[in-house]
Amino acid sequence: MRTETERKFRVTGDGWRAHADQGRHIRQAYLAIDDERQVRVRIVDGISATLTVKTGGAALSRGEFEYDIPASDAKALIACCIGQPIKKTRYRVPAGGGLIWEIDRFEDRHDGLVIAEIELDGETADFDRPDWLGEEITGDPAFYNASLARG
Repeated sequence: MRTETERKFRVTGDGWRAHADQGRHIRQAYLAIDDERQVRVRIVDGISATLTVKTGGAALSRGEFEYDIPASDAKALIACCIGQPIKKTRYRVPAGGGLIWEIDRFEDRHDGLVIAEIELDGETADFDRPDWLGEEITGDPAFYNASLARG
């Protein structure tokens, strides 16, 4: 099991766009959701797919198990999801020090929501905070994808 430590922020400006890659289209859905774990299926650019189990709820550090699966299996699993699938475009932006910001621009019913995540080596790791970062939402379950899928 891998431990994921990430910080999440709302994005308040477009300054990130000048340094972003072309983005990847993501469609994901949840097969199981409770306070301590989620099971997610994700399709990227309609080609590759993963099945992911996350443990630890909305904590700063969480357990993560991720497995590649055939895209056809992922499409079948999405049809069995809880709530509605999420559609978003994920952009990668260099963050300095070898770190990467992942900027998710949501579509459909969450259109207009833009969230930045940065994965860190530990809970006390330092990182540069660009001026387009807004309010920190780490640990706020309302902004986790599993919650967005439900409503």
